[in-house]
Amino acid sequence: MIGLHPVSRPDRRERLMDPLTYKDSGVDLDSYRDAMQRLPSLLRRTHGPQVMDLPGGFAGLFRLNPGSRLLGRAYRDPVLVAGSDGVGTKVKVAARAGIYNTVGIDLVAMCVNDCLCLGAEPLFFLDYIALGTDNPPLIADLVSGISDGCLQADAALLGGETAIMPDLYSGTDFDMAGFCVGVVERRKLIDGQAIRPGDILLGLASSGIHSNGYSLVRKAVFDAGALDLDDHVEQLQAKVADVLLTPTRIYTRSLRKVMQRYRVKKVVHGMAHVTGGGLEENLHRILPSGCRAVVEAGSWNVPDVFDWIQELGNVETDEMYRVFNMGIGFVLVLDPYYAESAQRRLEETGMTSWVIGRIEAGKTGVERTGDQKTGS
Repeated sequence: MIGLHPVSRPDRRERLMDPLTYKDSGVDLDSYRDAMQRLPSLLRRTHGPQVMDLPGGFAGLFRLNPGSRLLGRAYRDPVLVAGSDGVGTKVKVAARAGIYNTVGIDLVAMCVNDCLCLGAEPLFFLDYIALGTDNPPLIADLVSGISDGCLQADAALLGGETAIMPDLYSGTDFDMAGFCVGVVERRKLIDGQAIRPGDILLGLASSGIHSNGYSLVRKAVFDAGALDLDDHVEQLQAKVADVLLTPTRIYTRSLRKVMQRYRVKKVVHGMAHVTGGGLEENLHRILPSGCRAVVEAGSWNVPDVFDWIQELGNVETDEMYRVFNMGIGFVLVLDPYYAESAQRRLEETGMTSWVIGRIEAGKTGVERTGDQKTGS
C-alpha cells in the first residue's frame, strides 16, 4: 500500500496579507460614482411632460394615458412596439479613433428605425454600456451621443446600465446595446400584409455606411488598404475616421411628415430598415405571400464611400449588396398614386428619396436588376 503524505498548506491568514477591495479587481467605485454624476443632465434634456421625475429611482417612469393626446395625438387602442439592437464592431473604430460621442447616435438609430417600420412613434429609450475600466469622460461622451440621438428621434432617454467588467473588456474596449419603446394605433399598425402588386418602392437616402458591415469595412480599410484613421481620402474629401464614424441616419421626423399627412394604411403598405443583409434580405422580411420586389439598381446614385470600400477590398458587387445599404437606409412600399406627393413631403424635411423599384406578383423574394450608378 502506497503511503499518502499530507500536503502542507499555508495558513489562510498568512495568504491574505492585505484586505482586497473592489478597486483591486479593477472596479473603482469612486470613479464610477463620478461618472454617474455627469449623466442626469444628458437624460433630462430629452424629457417631455410624459416622463415622471423619480430622483434616485431604480427604474424610469413614462406616463402613458390612452385618453390623453400623447405626442399631439389621441390614441384609442395604443400598441407598444419594442426593439433592441447594438452598433456592432463600429465601436472598435470609435475606440481606435478615441472618438466616442457619435456611436451613441448609431445606437439610438438602430433601435428607433426598427420600431418606425411598424408605424410607431418612439416614446423612450434605455441603454446598456459595458467597459473594461472606469473612465468618466468616456462614459459621458457615449451617453452624450445617445442623448443627441434621442433628441433627433424625439424619444426620452429614461436611463440605462453601465457595467465595468475588466475581466471581459481590456484597455479601451467597450460595447453598447439599446432598447426602444414606441407606440402605434392598432388600426394603423404597418406589418407589410397590405403590400400588393403594383406598389412602388421608395428608397430614402442613408447617411453613409450606417452601422452594419464594419467587420468587412475594417478588413478592407485597415488591412487590405493599409490606411489609418488620420489618412485623407481624396475620393471622399475627408479623413478615414470621419468617413467611418458618420452616424446612422434617424428617420423619425421625415417619416412623421408622411405618416401624419395620409390615412396611412391606404398609402404606406410596408416599411423596411436596411441593415445587415442589405436591401434584399430586409425587403424580403416584409413581403406577403405572392409578392416579389424588383429593385432597379440604376435608379439611385450609390454614394462614393461604397465604391471606395469595394475598391480597397476588391469586394464583388453582389457581396456589397448583401452586406451594405448601398445608399438606401430605409424603404417605403407605397401606393404608386401617392409616390410624388410622399417625395415632396420627405423633401420638406431635407430627405432625398428615389423610386427604386416595384412590387410584382410572383414567388416571394427580391430581385435586383440593372447596373448601379455611383456618385453621391
